Amino acid sequence: MATSEFHSIERTALDDGLAARALRAIEAILGVAAAVVLAVLLFMVLVTVCLRYFFSAGFIGAEDLGIWLHVSLIALGAPLSLNSALAMRLDVFVKMLPENLQKVTRIGADVFTVLSALILSFGGSEIMTMLGGVSPTLGVPEWIRFGFLGAGGALILVVLLLQRIAEGKILPFLFSLAVGVGLYAGIPHVSLDLDWPPSIFLGLIAAVGLALAAPLPHAFLAAAYVVIAFGSSLPEPAIVSSTVTGISKFLLLAIPFFLLAGGLLTASGVANQLVRFAAAMVGHRRAGLAQTTLLTSVLFSGASGSSVANAAFGASTFQPELVKHGYRPAQAAAIIASTSVLDNVIPPSIAFLILATATNLSVGSLLVGGFFAGGLMAICLAVAIHLTVGEQVPLPRANARQRWQSAVQAIPAFGLGVIVVVGIRIGIVTTTEAAALAAFYTLLLGLGARLGIISLYAAFRQAAVEAAAIGLLIGTAGPFAFLLAVDDVSGLISHLTTVLGGSALAVILLSNVILLVVGLVLDIGAAILLFGPILLPAAVAAGIDPIQFGVIIVVNLMIHGLTPPLGMLIFVVSGVTRIPASELFRAVLPYLFALLVSLAILCVWAIIFS
Repeated sequence: MATSEFHSIERTALDDGLAARALRAIEAILGVAAAVVLAVLLFMVLVTVCLRYFFSAGFIGAEDLGIWLHVSLIALGAPLSLNSALAMRLDVFVKMLPENLQKVTRIGADVFTVLSALILSFGGSEIMTMLGGVSPTLGVPEWIRFGFLGAGGALILVVLLLQRIAEGKILPFLFSLAVGVGLYAGIPHVSLDLDWPPSIFLGLIAAVGLALAAPLPHAFLAAAYVVIAFGSSLPEPAIVSSTVTGISKFLLLAIPFFLLAGGLLTASGVANQLVRFAAAMVGHRRAGLAQTTLLTSVLFSGASGSSVANAAFGASTFQPELVKHGYRPAQAAAIIASTSVLDNVIPPSIAFLILATATNLSVGSLLVGGFFAGGLMAICLAVAIHLTVGEQVPLPRANARQRWQSAVQAIPAFGLGVIVVVGIRIGIVTTTEAAALAAFYTLLLGLGARLGIISLYAAFRQAAVEAAAIGLLIGTAGPFAFLLAVDDVSGLISHLTTVLGGSALAVILLSNVILLVVGLVLDIGAAILLFGPILLPAAVAAGIDPIQFGVIIVVNLMIHGLTPPLGMLIFVVSGVTRIPASELFRAVLPYLFALLVSLAILCVWAIIFS
């Protein structure tokens, strides 16, 4: 090997090593900052609750401060989710391609990320120069809130650059950067006069981003910018403003708090007490361990509010035990994935929080509807498990004393559900306050279990990053939802239902078909944000109870956690168990059918009592 070539390789390795170290340092700083912001948010909401209920007082600007901190949390956490499942990449199509073509798609995906980062950075900067005034409650300039996402966009670009250098892919990234900068500079000067409404082009461009495995929020944001050339009424500052407005809601603070509660519940070991209680109740029956998995999902639903969290917990906890007791690995994993669907239906549910944000429906009423729907889905799954699982080695039958002991030990976990559901339904606390109390309660459980600083930090960091990814999705769906409203897609849906007769049956059938189609390729949060406000007016006009219809929307979309190509729950379980996703998609069919039966029953119920 020539000396010059050797030194070139040596320099490349050195650069990669420096980039990797710089990346780890930046991610560590961002992780600490995001965890601290979440801790401050929790402290602030808890103080507000204490002041109101114990001293009949409060402090001005608490709600606005919470919103501003939440925006900063999203800006800090978004770069940390670039290469994780939280990025919401639809990579199933890319994986089917040869390696050479996969490299091309990665360049294309990076173009979407670069473009979205530039939009946030420069669009945020433009708003900062345009916007005047001072927050009346906080006494600080209003432009700061928009500056958070501008800084977040710059951080996304820096983190992506360091990742590609560390991976030895600097040249492909430079090409992506050049294309992204070219699109950003050129789009405002292009005008294409076509007959289709801009929202159609936005959907098509976002679909291209999804097919290339670009992060879903980045696909939405980049597409919203590109359709400026197709006559969009949203210029760049308005796109960023719509994104910030979409996440500037106090109700959304409940999301990081619920995620934190679920993480702390698992870390403290209290979740294992739910497992022991479930085993004592149903473990001795036919397919007892599988029924225990189901009952644990029902119980854990009242704690985490996150199907992804329950899927990961169940895959690591139950998969080895199910296989040990004679279950086929794919069948065991399919049972875990299907039972995890319940977590975003049985309260507390992040999906219902997103729906309430998008449609202004009552959170408390949606949670009550979630109890009924979740119970029905659990019954259908229990029947499917009973019919599909052959005789397995049952768990020992627990006596009355053992059942009582397991119930007493599980009381701390049950207390969490009482705080959340009863507090919200009775009206003692708001949804955000209930979520904060739930997080504080599980924090006390963690301290009681003697969790160390490292474990507590890990729980706060994970919840902050997950909440940031969800928050960015909610924000970037805002411009899409705006264009759908401008193009009167809701009116088109109403016209279709009128053509079909305008009855409750017609609305239910059409809505389910639409949701079943969009759910195949869209994350549940994005689908709720985009289609909830569109479908709900047609349902109300047909006389369907809006709460029942909202529950149907969530149940329909949650079932898509098991369907290809997105199938988030399948991919989470596959990642933990190392079983190919293709095997899981086949093994989950009986349980998918059971969940569709429960959806049909909910629809019939809504039609009969509409």
